[in-house]
Amino acid sequence: MDSTANSQHKPFSIKLWPPSESTRQVLVHRLTNNLTSNSIFTQKYGALNKEEAEENAEKIEDIAFNTANGHYDREPDGDGGAAVQLYAKECSKLLLEVLKRVPAAKETELASQNNASAETFFDISKGPRTFLEAEEAENLLTPLKDPGNSYTKICFSNRSFGLGAARVAGPILASLKNQLKEVDLSDFIAGRPEAEALEVMNIFSTALEGSVLESLNLSNNALGEKGVRAFGALLKSQGCLEELYLINDGISEEAARAVCELIPSAEKLKVLHFHNNMTGDEGALAVSDVVKRSSLLEDFRCSSTRIGSEGGIALAEALESCTHLRKLDLRDNMFGVEAGVALSKALSKHLDLVEVYLSYLNLEDEGVVVLVNALKESAPSLEVLEMAGNDITADAAPTIAACIAAKQHLTKLNLAENELKDEGTIQISKALEEGHTLLKEVDMSNNFIRRAGARHLAQVVVQKPGFALLNINGNIISDDGVDEVKEIFNKCPDMLAPLDENDPEGGDDDEEVGEAEAEAEAEAELESKMKNLEVGQEE
Repeated sequence: MDSTANSQHKPFSIKLWPPSESTRQVLVHRLTNNLTSNSIFTQKYGALNKEEAEENAEKIEDIAFNTANGHYDREPDGDGGAAVQLYAKECSKLLLEVLKRVPAAKETELASQNNASAETFFDISKGPRTFLEAEEAENLLTPLKDPGNSYTKICFSNRSFGLGAARVAGPILASLKNQLKEVDLSDFIAGRPEAEALEVMNIFSTALEGSVLESLNLSNNALGEKGVRAFGALLKSQGCLEELYLINDGISEEAARAVCELIPSAEKLKVLHFHNNMTGDEGALAVSDVVKRSSLLEDFRCSSTRIGSEGGIALAEALESCTHLRKLDLRDNMFGVEAGVALSKALSKHLDLVEVYLSYLNLEDEGVVVLVNALKESAPSLEVLEMAGNDITADAAPTIAACIAAKQHLTKLNLAENELKDEGTIQISKALEEGHTLLKEVDMSNNFIRRAGARHLAQVVVQKPGFALLNINGNIISDDGVDEVKEIFNKCPDMLAPLDENDPEGGDDDEEVGEAEAEAEAEAELESKMKNLEVGQEE
Protein backbone atom coordinates (compact mmCIF):
# COMPACT_ATOMS: atom_id res chain seq x y z
CA MET A 1 0.00 0.00 0.00
CA ASP A 2 1.24 3.51 -0.87
CA SER A 3 1.52 5.14 2.53
CA THR A 4 1.84 8.63 1.01
CA ALA A 5 -1.36 8.29 -0.97
CA ASN A 6 -3.07 6.71 1.99
CA SER A 7 -2.23 9.64 4.26
CA GLN A 8 -3.75 12.08 1.77
CA HIS A 9 -7.11 10.39 2.12
CA LYS A 10 -7.24 10.46 5.94
CA PRO A 11 -10.08 12.79 6.90
CA PHE A 12 -9.25 12.88 10.58
CA SER A 13 -6.22 14.10 12.50
CA ILE A 14 -6.00 13.01 16.10
CA LYS A 15 -3.76 14.69 18.65
CA LEU A 16 -3.25 12.53 21.69
CA TRP A 17 -1.16 14.95 23.73
CA PRO A 18 -1.50 16.75 26.04
CA PRO A 19 -4.28 15.02 28.02
CA SER A 20 -7.12 17.15 29.39
CA GLU A 21 -7.29 18.05 33.05
CA SER A 22 -10.23 15.68 33.53
CA THR A 23 -8.19 12.83 32.02
CA ARG A 24 -5.34 13.57 34.39
CA GLN A 25 -7.71 13.53 37.36
CA VAL A 26 -9.13 10.18 36.25
CA LEU A 27 -5.59 8.78 36.22
CA VAL A 28 -4.91 10.18 39.71
CA HIS A 29 -8.08 8.43 40.93
CA ARG A 30 -6.95 5.19 39.29
CA LEU A 31 -3.49 5.43 40.86
CA THR A 32 -5.07 6.05 44.27
CA ASN A 33 -7.13 2.87 43.88
CA ASN A 34 -4.04 0.88 42.87
CA LEU A 35 -2.21 2.06 45.98
CA THR A 36 -5.05 1.12 48.34
CA SER A 37 -6.81 -1.88 46.80
CA ASN A 38 -5.86 -5.55 47.02
CA SER A 39 -3.50 -6.71 44.26
CA ILE A 40 -0.45 -8.90 43.80
CA PHE A 41 1.75 -5.88 44.50
CA THR A 42 -0.06 -4.61 47.60
CA GLN A 43 -0.07 -8.17 48.90
CA LYS A 44 3.68 -8.29 48.48
CA TYR A 45 4.64 -4.79 49.62
CA GLY A 46 1.62 -3.60 51.60
CA ALA A 47 -1.05 -1.00 50.79
CA LEU A 48 -1.32 2.69 51.67
CA ASN A 49 -4.17 4.32 53.49
CA LYS A 50 -6.42 6.61 51.46
CA GLU A 51 -4.78 9.87 52.52
CA GLU A 52 -1.25 8.63 51.76
CA ALA A 53 -2.41 7.12 48.47
CA GLU A 54 -4.03 10.36 47.26
CA GLU A 55 -0.89 12.36 48.08
CA ASN A 56 1.42 9.92 46.31
CA ALA A 57 -0.91 9.50 43.33
CA GLU A 58 -0.84 13.25 42.65
CA LYS A 59 2.96 13.28 42.83
CA ILE A 60 3.27 10.27 40.53
CA GLU A 61 0.97 11.75 37.91
CA ASP A 62 2.69 15.14 38.03
CA ILE A 63 6.18 13.67 37.59
CA ALA A 64 5.02 11.35 34.80
CA PHE A 65 3.22 14.19 33.02
CA ASN A 66 6.28 16.46 33.13
CA THR A 67 8.51 13.65 31.85
CA ALA A 68 6.15 12.84 28.97
CA ASN A 69 5.57 16.52 28.18
CA GLY A 70 9.31 17.08 27.86
CA HIS A 71 9.45 14.15 25.45
CA TYR A 72 6.60 15.63 23.41
CA ASP A 73 8.36 19.01 23.22
CA ARG A 74 11.27 17.24 21.59
CA GLU A 75 9.04 15.71 18.87
CA PRO A 76 6.68 18.56 17.86
CA ASP A 77 5.62 16.86 14.63
CA GLY A 78 4.39 13.73 16.37
CA ASP A 79 0.74 12.98 17.23
CA GLY A 80 1.69 12.47 20.86
CA GLY A 81 1.36 8.70 20.81
CA ALA A 82 4.89 8.20 22.13
CA ALA A 83 4.22 10.73 24.89
CA VAL A 84 1.08 8.88 25.94
CA GLN A 85 2.98 5.60 26.13
CA LEU A 86 5.78 7.22 28.13
CA TYR A 87 3.18 8.83 30.44
CA ALA A 88 1.64 5.42 31.21
CA LYS A 89 5.05 3.74 31.57
CA GLU A 90 6.32 6.37 34.01
CA CYS A 91 3.15 6.12 36.10
CA SER A 92 3.56 2.35 36.37
CA LYS A 93 7.23 2.61 37.30
CA LEU A 94 6.68 5.29 39.95
CA LEU A 95 3.68 3.42 41.36
CA LEU A 96 5.81 0.33 41.94
CA GLU A 97 8.56 2.41 43.54
CA VAL A 98 6.06 3.88 46.02
CA LEU A 99 4.72 0.43 46.93
CA LYS A 100 8.24 -0.91 47.45
CA ARG A 101 8.76 1.73 50.11
CA VAL A 102 5.72 0.53 52.06
CA PRO A 103 6.67 -1.74 54.98
CA ALA A 104 6.16 -5.36 53.98
CA ALA A 105 5.06 -6.47 57.42
CA LYS A 106 1.78 -7.82 56.05
CA GLU A 107 3.46 -10.73 54.26
CA THR A 108 3.42 -12.97 57.33
CA GLU A 109 -0.16 -12.05 58.08
CA LEU A 110 -1.15 -12.79 54.48
CA ALA A 111 0.52 -16.22 54.57
CA SER A 112 -1.33 -17.01 57.76
CA GLN A 113 -4.63 -15.92 56.16
CA ASN A 114 -3.97 -18.17 53.16
CA ASN A 115 -3.29 -21.13 55.45
CA ALA A 116 -6.48 -20.44 57.37
CA SER A 117 -8.39 -20.25 54.08
CA ALA A 118 -7.07 -23.65 53.03
CA GLU A 119 -8.27 -25.16 56.30
CA THR A 120 -11.74 -23.61 56.17
CA PHE A 121 -12.70 -24.52 52.58
CA PHE A 122 -13.64 -28.12 51.77
CA ASP A 123 -13.95 -28.66 48.01
CA ILE A 124 -14.58 -31.97 46.19
CA SER A 125 -15.51 -30.42 42.83
CA LYS A 126 -12.14 -30.84 41.12
CA GLY A 127 -11.53 -33.47 38.48
CA PRO A 128 -14.02 -35.38 36.31
CA ARG A 129 -17.65 -35.73 37.35
CA THR A 130 -18.29 -38.93 39.28
CA PHE A 131 -21.32 -40.73 40.69
CA LEU A 132 -20.97 -41.10 44.44
CA GLU A 133 -22.39 -43.95 46.43
CA ALA A 134 -22.10 -44.70 50.16
CA GLU A 135 -18.59 -46.17 50.32
CA GLU A 136 -17.01 -43.49 48.16
CA ALA A 137 -18.78 -40.77 50.13
CA GLU A 138 -17.46 -42.19 53.41
CA ASN A 139 -13.88 -41.91 52.14
CA LEU A 140 -14.27 -38.56 50.40
CA LEU A 141 -15.96 -36.80 53.31
CA THR A 142 -13.68 -38.15 56.04
CA PRO A 143 -11.96 -34.76 56.71
CA LEU A 144 -15.35 -33.27 57.61
CA LYS A 145 -15.67 -35.75 60.47
CA ASP A 146 -12.46 -34.67 62.19
CA PRO A 147 -13.28 -33.21 65.64
CA GLY A 148 -12.54 -29.52 65.88
CA ASN A 149 -12.26 -28.91 62.15
CA SER A 150 -12.70 -25.29 61.03
CA TYR A 151 -14.57 -25.73 57.75
CA THR A 152 -16.94 -22.86 57.06
CA LYS A 153 -17.29 -23.30 53.30
CA ILE A 154 -18.08 -26.50 51.39
CA CYS A 155 -18.39 -27.22 47.67
CA PHE A 156 -19.99 -30.51 46.58
CA SER A 157 -20.37 -29.45 42.94
CA ASN A 158 -19.57 -31.81 40.06
CA ARG A 159 -20.25 -34.92 42.14
CA SER A 160 -23.54 -36.75 41.65
CA PHE A 161 -24.83 -37.92 45.02
CA GLY A 162 -26.90 -41.08 45.07
CA LEU A 163 -29.24 -41.96 47.91
CA GLY A 164 -26.59 -43.94 49.77
CA ALA A 165 -24.04 -41.13 49.50
CA ALA A 166 -26.65 -38.61 50.67
CA ARG A 167 -27.40 -40.69 53.76
CA VAL A 168 -23.68 -40.64 54.59
CA ALA A 169 -23.40 -36.88 53.97
CA GLY A 170 -26.54 -35.94 55.91
CA PRO A 171 -25.33 -36.57 59.50
CA ILE A 172 -21.94 -35.05 58.69
CA LEU A 173 -23.53 -31.85 57.40
CA ALA A 174 -25.89 -31.72 60.36
CA SER A 175 -22.89 -31.81 62.70
CA LEU A 176 -21.31 -28.87 60.85
CA LYS A 177 -24.33 -26.68 60.22
CA ASN A 178 -23.61 -24.30 63.09
CA GLN A 179 -20.22 -23.40 61.61
CA LEU A 180 -20.98 -23.37 57.89
CA LYS A 181 -21.28 -20.00 56.13
CA GLU A 182 -21.08 -20.92 52.43
CA VAL A 183 -22.61 -23.99 50.81
CA ASP A 184 -22.26 -24.89 47.13
CA LEU A 185 -24.54 -27.74 46.04
CA SER A 186 -24.55 -26.85 42.35
CA ASP A 187 -24.69 -29.76 39.90
CA PHE A 188 -24.74 -32.41 42.63
CA ILE A 189 -27.53 -34.74 41.39
CA ALA A 190 -26.73 -34.96 37.67
CA GLY A 191 -28.02 -38.09 35.94
CA ARG A 192 -30.14 -39.26 38.86
CA PRO A 193 -33.79 -40.30 38.41
CA GLU A 194 -36.24 -37.65 39.58
CA ALA A 195 -37.48 -39.60 42.59
CA GLU A 196 -33.96 -40.31 43.84
CA ALA A 197 -32.81 -36.74 43.18
CA LEU A 198 -35.74 -35.29 45.15
CA GLU A 199 -35.01 -37.58 48.11
CA VAL A 200 -31.31 -36.61 48.02
CA MET A 201 -32.28 -32.94 48.07
CA ASN A 202 -34.63 -33.54 51.01
CA ILE A 203 -31.82 -35.19 52.99
CA PHE A 204 -29.41 -32.30 52.37
CA SER A 205 -32.11 -29.74 53.10
CA THR A 206 -33.03 -31.35 56.43
CA ALA A 207 -29.38 -31.73 57.43
CA LEU A 208 -28.64 -28.04 56.81
CA GLU A 209 -31.91 -26.66 58.17
CA GLY A 210 -31.22 -24.03 60.80
CA SER A 211 -27.73 -23.17 59.57
CA VAL A 212 -26.94 -19.47 59.28
CA LEU A 213 -25.60 -19.28 55.74
CA GLU A 214 -24.26 -16.24 53.93
CA SER A 215 -24.05 -17.92 50.51
CA LEU A 216 -26.09 -20.74 48.96
CA ASN A 217 -25.58 -22.09 45.44
CA LEU A 218 -28.18 -24.54 44.08
CA SER A 219 -27.43 -23.98 40.38
CA ASN A 220 -27.45 -26.56 37.57
CA ASN A 221 -29.77 -28.99 39.30
CA ALA A 222 -32.89 -28.84 37.07
CA LEU A 223 -34.89 -28.14 40.22
CA GLY A 224 -38.22 -26.99 38.87
CA GLU A 225 -40.93 -26.42 41.45
CA LYS A 226 -40.50 -29.87 43.00
CA GLY A 227 -36.79 -29.34 43.53
CA VAL A 228 -37.29 -25.87 45.03
CA ARG A 229 -39.80 -27.29 47.49
CA ALA A 230 -37.47 -30.21 48.27
CA PHE A 231 -35.09 -27.57 49.62
CA GLY A 232 -37.95 -25.90 51.49
CA ALA A 233 -36.70 -26.69 55.01
CA LEU A 234 -33.30 -25.18 54.26
CA LEU A 235 -34.64 -22.12 52.44
CA LYS A 236 -37.24 -21.31 55.09
CA SER A 237 -34.59 -21.31 57.82
CA GLN A 238 -32.32 -18.79 56.08
CA GLY A 239 -32.66 -15.25 57.40
CA CYS A 240 -29.13 -13.96 56.76
CA LEU A 241 -28.44 -14.99 53.16
CA GLU A 242 -26.24 -12.52 51.25
CA GLU A 243 -25.83 -14.58 48.08
CA LEU A 244 -28.31 -16.92 46.33
CA TYR A 245 -27.58 -18.66 43.02
CA LEU A 246 -30.35 -20.45 41.08
CA ILE A 247 -28.74 -20.61 37.62
CA ASN A 248 -29.97 -23.11 35.02
CA ASP A 249 -32.43 -24.68 37.43
CA GLY A 250 -35.58 -24.91 35.34
CA ILE A 251 -37.12 -22.09 37.36
CA SER A 252 -40.58 -21.88 35.81
CA GLU A 253 -43.42 -19.59 36.84
CA GLU A 254 -44.44 -22.06 39.58
CA ALA A 255 -40.86 -22.57 40.75
CA ALA A 256 -40.31 -18.80 40.93
CA ARG A 257 -43.41 -18.47 43.09
CA ALA A 258 -42.07 -21.23 45.33
CA VAL A 259 -38.75 -19.38 45.73
CA CYS A 260 -40.60 -16.20 46.65
CA GLU A 261 -42.74 -18.09 49.15
CA LEU A 262 -39.90 -20.03 50.80
CA ILE A 263 -37.34 -17.26 51.30
CA PRO A 264 -38.36 -15.68 54.61
CA SER A 265 -36.10 -12.66 54.39
CA ALA A 266 -34.13 -10.95 51.64
CA GLU A 267 -33.06 -7.95 53.68
CA LYS A 268 -29.38 -8.91 53.60
CA LEU A 269 -29.31 -10.29 50.06
CA LYS A 270 -26.51 -8.73 47.96
CA VAL A 271 -26.21 -11.24 45.09
CA LEU A 272 -29.17 -12.85 43.30
CA HIS A 273 -28.62 -14.86 40.10
CA PHE A 274 -31.44 -16.40 38.03
CA HIS A 275 -29.62 -16.88 34.69
CA ASN A 276 -30.88 -19.35 32.06
CA ASN A 277 -34.30 -20.33 33.36
CA MET A 278 -37.79 -20.44 31.87
CA THR A 279 -39.25 -17.91 34.24
CA GLY A 280 -41.46 -15.95 31.81
CA ASP A 281 -43.54 -12.90 32.66
CA GLU A 282 -45.55 -14.52 35.45
CA GLY A 283 -42.41 -15.91 37.04
CA ALA A 284 -40.79 -12.48 36.75
CA LEU A 285 -43.58 -11.05 38.90
CA ALA A 286 -42.59 -13.50 41.68
CA VAL A 287 -38.88 -12.73 41.24
CA SER A 288 -39.75 -9.03 41.44
CA ASP A 289 -41.27 -9.59 44.88
CA VAL A 290 -37.92 -10.98 46.08
CA VAL A 291 -36.06 -8.07 44.47
CA LYS A 292 -38.34 -5.53 46.17
CA ARG A 293 -37.36 -6.99 49.53
CA SER A 294 -33.64 -6.88 48.67
CA SER A 295 -32.78 -3.25 49.30
CA LEU A 296 -29.05 -4.08 49.71
CA LEU A 297 -28.82 -5.92 46.37
CA GLU A 298 -25.52 -5.25 44.57
CA ASP A 299 -25.43 -7.91 41.85
CA PHE A 300 -28.62 -9.00 40.02
CA ARG A 301 -28.57 -11.41 37.11
CA CYS A 302 -31.81 -12.39 35.39
CA SER A 303 -30.57 -13.10 31.87
CA SER A 304 -31.97 -15.64 29.38
CA THR A 305 -35.18 -16.12 31.34
CA ARG A 306 -37.86 -15.64 28.62
CA ILE A 307 -39.20 -12.48 30.22
CA GLY A 308 -41.30 -10.14 28.06
CA SER A 309 -42.57 -6.61 28.45
CA GLU A 310 -44.88 -7.20 31.43
CA GLY A 311 -42.25 -9.04 33.45
CA GLY A 312 -39.57 -6.56 32.40
CA ILE A 313 -41.63 -3.64 33.66
CA ALA A 314 -42.23 -5.43 36.98
CA LEU A 315 -38.52 -6.12 37.42
CA ALA A 316 -37.65 -2.51 36.51
CA GLU A 317 -40.06 -1.15 39.12
CA ALA A 318 -38.68 -3.54 41.75
CA LEU A 319 -35.11 -2.46 40.97
CA GLU A 320 -35.93 1.15 41.83
CA SER A 321 -35.52 0.28 45.52
CA CYS A 322 -32.11 -1.38 44.97
CA THR A 323 -30.03 1.77 45.11
CA HIS A 324 -26.82 -0.10 46.02
CA LEU A 325 -26.77 -2.04 42.74
CA ARG A 326 -23.30 -2.38 41.18
CA LYS A 327 -23.87 -5.06 38.53
CA LEU A 328 -27.03 -5.57 36.46
CA ASP A 329 -27.40 -8.34 33.85
CA LEU A 330 -30.74 -8.65 32.05
CA ARG A 331 -29.44 -9.92 28.69
CA ASP A 332 -31.37 -12.08 26.26
CA ASN A 333 -34.96 -11.36 27.21
CA MET A 334 -37.89 -9.88 25.28
CA PHE A 335 -38.35 -6.62 27.15
CA GLY A 336 -39.16 -4.26 24.29
CA VAL A 337 -39.38 -0.46 24.37
CA GLU A 338 -41.89 -0.10 27.24
CA ALA A 339 -39.80 -2.19 29.62
CA GLY A 340 -36.74 -0.20 28.51
CA VAL A 341 -38.47 3.05 29.44
CA ALA A 342 -39.46 1.60 32.84
CA LEU A 343 -35.91 0.41 33.42
CA SER A 344 -34.51 3.86 32.63
CA LYS A 345 -36.44 5.27 35.59
CA ALA A 346 -34.78 2.72 37.88
CA LEU A 347 -31.29 3.27 36.49
CA SER A 348 -31.51 7.01 37.11
CA LYS A 349 -31.30 6.19 40.83
CA HIS A 350 -28.33 3.83 40.65
CA LEU A 351 -25.20 5.85 41.36
CA ASP A 352 -23.03 2.81 42.19
CA LEU A 353 -23.50 0.88 38.94
CA VAL A 354 -20.23 -0.45 37.54
CA GLU A 355 -21.40 -3.10 35.03
CA VAL A 356 -24.57 -2.96 32.90
CA TYR A 357 -25.52 -5.79 30.51
CA LEU A 358 -28.59 -4.94 28.39
CA SER A 359 -27.94 -6.85 25.17
CA TYR A 360 -30.65 -8.61 23.13
CA LEU A 361 -33.65 -6.97 24.82
CA ASN A 362 -35.47 -5.64 21.71
CA LEU A 363 -35.00 -2.11 23.00
CA GLU A 364 -34.74 -0.35 19.61
CA ASP A 365 -33.67 3.29 19.35
CA GLU A 366 -36.43 4.59 21.62
CA GLY A 367 -35.63 2.28 24.51
CA VAL A 368 -31.87 2.69 24.14
CA VAL A 369 -32.05 6.50 24.07
CA VAL A 370 -33.95 6.77 27.36
CA LEU A 371 -31.66 4.22 28.99
CA VAL A 372 -28.37 5.88 28.03
CA ASN A 373 -29.80 9.27 28.99
CA ALA A 374 -30.52 7.84 32.44
CA LEU A 375 -27.05 6.29 32.66
CA LYS A 376 -25.43 9.54 31.60
CA GLU A 377 -26.80 11.27 34.69
CA SER A 378 -26.07 8.35 37.04
CA ALA A 379 -23.41 5.63 37.34
CA PRO A 380 -20.34 7.93 37.34
CA SER A 381 -17.97 4.95 37.70
CA LEU A 382 -19.49 2.76 34.96
CA GLU A 383 -16.88 0.33 33.61
CA VAL A 384 -18.87 -2.06 31.39
CA LEU A 385 -21.72 -1.18 29.01
CA GLU A 386 -23.24 -3.85 26.75
CA MET A 387 -26.20 -3.13 24.47
CA ALA A 388 -25.64 -5.55 21.60
CA GLY A 389 -28.46 -6.82 19.40
CA ASN A 390 -31.04 -4.10 20.08
CA ASP A 391 -31.72 -2.80 16.55
CA ILE A 392 -29.89 0.45 17.30
CA THR A 393 -29.45 2.78 14.32
CA ALA A 394 -27.31 5.88 13.74
CA ASP A 395 -30.28 8.00 14.90
CA ALA A 396 -29.55 6.95 18.49
CA ALA A 397 -25.78 7.38 18.16
CA PRO A 398 -25.53 11.04 19.36
CA THR A 399 -27.26 10.17 22.65
CA ILE A 400 -25.15 7.04 23.12
CA ALA A 401 -22.03 9.06 22.35
CA ALA A 402 -22.94 11.70 24.93
CA CYS A 403 -23.31 9.00 27.58
CA ILE A 404 -20.04 7.32 26.64
CA ALA A 405 -18.16 10.63 26.70
CA ALA A 406 -19.21 11.08 30.34
CA LYS A 407 -18.02 7.61 31.39
CA GLN A 408 -14.28 8.00 31.82
CA HIS A 409 -13.94 4.74 33.79
CA LEU A 410 -15.25 2.67 30.87
CA THR A 411 -13.20 -0.47 30.20
CA LYS A 412 -15.55 -2.42 27.92
CA LEU A 413 -18.10 -1.28 25.33
CA ASN A 414 -20.23 -3.77 23.38
CA LEU A 415 -22.61 -2.46 20.71
CA ALA A 416 -22.36 -5.46 18.37
CA GLU A 417 -25.16 -6.68 16.09
CA ASN A 418 -26.87 -3.33 15.59
CA GLU A 419 -27.22 -1.00 12.58
CA LEU A 420 -24.98 1.92 13.51
CA LYS A 421 -23.17 2.05 10.15
CA ASP A 422 -20.33 4.53 9.53
CA GLU A 423 -22.23 7.57 10.77
CA GLY A 424 -23.06 6.09 14.17
CA THR A 425 -19.66 4.42 14.52
CA ILE A 426 -17.78 7.66 13.95
CA GLN A 427 -19.96 9.53 16.43
CA ILE A 428 -19.26 6.89 19.07
CA SER A 429 -15.54 6.76 18.31
CA LYS A 430 -15.42 10.57 18.63
CA ALA A 431 -16.86 10.17 22.13
CA LEU A 432 -13.94 7.86 22.98
CA GLU A 433 -11.25 10.25 21.76
CA GLU A 434 -11.01 12.39 24.88
CA GLY A 435 -9.67 10.53 27.90
CA HIS A 436 -10.93 6.96 28.32
CA THR A 437 -7.46 5.83 29.33
CA LEU A 438 -8.87 2.69 30.99
CA LEU A 439 -10.60 1.37 27.85
CA LYS A 440 -9.67 -2.23 27.08
CA GLU A 441 -12.29 -3.71 24.75
CA VAL A 442 -14.70 -2.47 22.09
CA ASP A 443 -17.07 -4.71 20.10
CA MET A 444 -18.75 -3.11 17.07
CA SER A 445 -19.06 -6.27 15.00
CA ASN A 446 -22.00 -6.74 12.61
CA ASN A 447 -22.99 -3.07 12.31
CA PHE A 448 -22.82 -2.50 8.53
CA ILE A 449 -19.61 -0.49 9.02
CA ARG A 450 -17.55 0.46 5.97
CA ARG A 451 -13.99 1.69 5.55
CA ALA A 452 -14.37 5.20 7.01
CA GLY A 453 -16.05 4.08 10.22
CA ALA A 454 -13.66 1.17 10.73
CA ARG A 455 -10.62 3.35 10.18
CA HIS A 456 -11.72 6.11 12.53
CA LEU A 457 -12.61 3.69 15.33
CA ALA A 458 -9.31 1.84 14.89
CA GLN A 459 -7.30 5.08 14.99
CA VAL A 460 -8.96 6.07 18.26
CA VAL A 461 -8.73 2.82 20.24
CA VAL A 462 -5.22 1.80 19.17
CA GLN A 463 -3.84 4.79 21.08
CA LYS A 464 -5.39 3.82 24.43
CA PRO A 465 -2.58 2.75 26.78
CA GLY A 466 -4.12 -0.47 28.09
CA PHE A 467 -6.32 -1.38 25.13
CA ALA A 468 -6.66 -5.12 24.46
CA LEU A 469 -9.23 -5.94 21.75
CA LEU A 470 -11.22 -4.31 18.94
CA ASN A 471 -13.85 -6.48 17.25
CA ILE A 472 -15.22 -5.10 13.96
CA ASN A 473 -15.78 -8.45 12.27
CA GLY A 474 -18.94 -9.16 10.28
CA ASN A 475 -19.10 -5.69 8.68
CA ILE A 476 -18.87 -4.52 5.04
CA ILE A 477 -15.41 -2.99 4.97
CA SER A 478 -13.71 -2.85 1.57
CA ASP A 479 -10.59 -4.93 1.00
CA ASP A 480 -8.48 -1.78 1.01
CA GLY A 481 -10.20 -0.74 4.22
CA VAL A 482 -9.33 -4.06 5.86
CA ASP A 483 -5.70 -3.59 4.83
CA GLU A 484 -5.76 -0.08 6.25
CA VAL A 485 -7.15 -1.22 9.61
CA LYS A 486 -4.57 -3.99 9.82
CA GLU A 487 -1.84 -1.44 9.10
CA ILE A 488 -3.09 0.69 12.00
CA PHE A 489 -2.61 -2.35 14.25
CA ASN A 490 0.63 -3.51 12.60
CA LYS A 491 2.60 -3.12 15.84
CA CYS A 492 -0.05 -4.83 17.98
CA PRO A 493 -1.97 -7.32 15.75
CA ASP A 494 -3.32 -9.23 18.75
CA MET A 495 -5.44 -6.19 19.64
CA LEU A 496 -7.50 -6.65 16.44
CA ALA A 497 -10.02 -9.49 16.35
CA PRO A 498 -10.21 -11.63 13.17
CA LEU A 499 -11.92 -10.09 10.14
CA ASP A 500 -12.74 -13.41 8.47
CA GLU A 501 -16.50 -12.73 8.42
CA ASN A 502 -16.21 -9.27 6.88
CA ASP A 503 -18.12 -8.96 3.58
CA PRO A 504 -16.66 -6.20 1.36
CA GLU A 505 -19.54 -6.64 -1.09
CA GLY A 506 -22.28 -6.84 1.51
CA GLY A 507 -23.96 -3.48 0.73
CA ASP A 508 -26.31 -2.48 -2.05
CA ASP A 509 -24.73 -2.11 -5.48
CA ASP A 510 -25.10 1.68 -5.51
CA GLU A 511 -23.35 1.96 -2.13
CA GLU A 512 -20.31 -0.19 -2.83
CA VAL A 513 -16.98 1.50 -2.38
CA GLY A 514 -14.65 -0.94 -4.05
CA GLU A 515 -13.21 1.65 -6.43
CA ALA A 516 -10.86 4.15 -4.82
CA GLU A 517 -12.46 7.18 -6.47
CA ALA A 518 -16.00 6.32 -5.39
CA GLU A 519 -14.79 5.52 -1.89
CA ALA A 520 -12.99 8.86 -1.56
CA GLU A 521 -16.14 10.69 -2.63
CA ALA A 522 -18.28 8.80 -0.11
CA GLU A 523 -15.82 9.47 2.70
CA ALA A 524 -15.61 13.16 1.83
CA GLU A 525 -19.39 13.39 2.05
CA LEU A 526 -19.39 11.60 5.40
CA GLU A 527 -16.65 13.86 6.75
CA SER A 528 -18.58 16.95 5.68
CA LYS A 529 -21.65 15.61 7.43
CA MET A 530 -19.76 14.83 10.63
CA LYS A 531 -17.28 17.69 10.98
CA ASN A 532 -19.59 20.01 12.89
CA LEU A 533 -21.13 17.32 15.08
CA GLU A 534 -20.25 17.62 18.76
CA VAL A 535 -20.49 14.73 21.19
CA GLY A 536 -23.77 15.07 23.02
CA GLN A 537 -25.69 16.58 20.07
CA GLU A 538 -29.16 15.11 19.81
CA GLU A 539 -31.55 15.24 16.93
